[in-house]
Amino acid sequence: MEAKSPAKVLIATDDERVMRACDVFTANCIMTSDRHPSGTDRIAEAVANSDAEIVVNVQADEPEIVPEHIDYVAHLLQEHPWAHMSTLVTAFESSEQVANPNIVKAVVNEENAAVYFSRSVIPYDRSAGGVGDIGNYLRHVGLYGYRMDFLRTYPSLEQTPLEKLEKLEQLRALEHGYSIVTGRVEHFCEGIDTPEQYEAFVARHKKSEATNGDG
Repeated sequence: MEAKSPAKVLIATDDERVMRACDVFTANCIMTSDRHPSGTDRIAEAVANSDAEIVVNVQADEPEIVPEHIDYVAHLLQEHPWAHMSTLVTAFESSEQVANPNIVKAVVNEENAAVYFSRSVIPYDRSAGGVGDIGNYLRHVGLYGYRMDFLRTYPSLEQTPLEKLEKLEQLRALEHGYSIVTGRVEHFCEGIDTPEQYEAFVARHKKSEATNGDG
């Protein structure tokens, strides 16, 4: 809601508990099928009747996403007509993060188009025996922009081997020959993929409430 570019904000879910939670603060929420293999498939259903040209997918496990990043993802598609999708990357803070399979790595080319995403260490530093200088690695930020035409096409694309292996939905686009432009950002907040990351988020949130006098 704090981002400047969205004309409409919509929550898509397949869970009645989320719908009930949205009713509490009168959020615009829509129920979708519970059979979608990925969030992108769910988004495609949710906006099937929309006349928007660009759709941004803010995933629910990114509660501390920076509003300006939402605008940036949309801007990337406006500035790069060859791209079907957009997403963000950022620097790593430690070699332990690079080695963590819960943190997705990205490789991009000279035009900042995505070459590949993986849970493995990519690129592999042969001289270092794996993880080398962390400046050589890019961390994927789980925020996506789509052109509406592509988003309508995405669910009809067969799930690909690499998507299934890595459990990364953006690989379906790459394997079918679609382009993803990336933008680099400096500030990044942790997503929530593990119980440990959730506990850390709750601790940060409680601390913030106490600091702001809301707790």
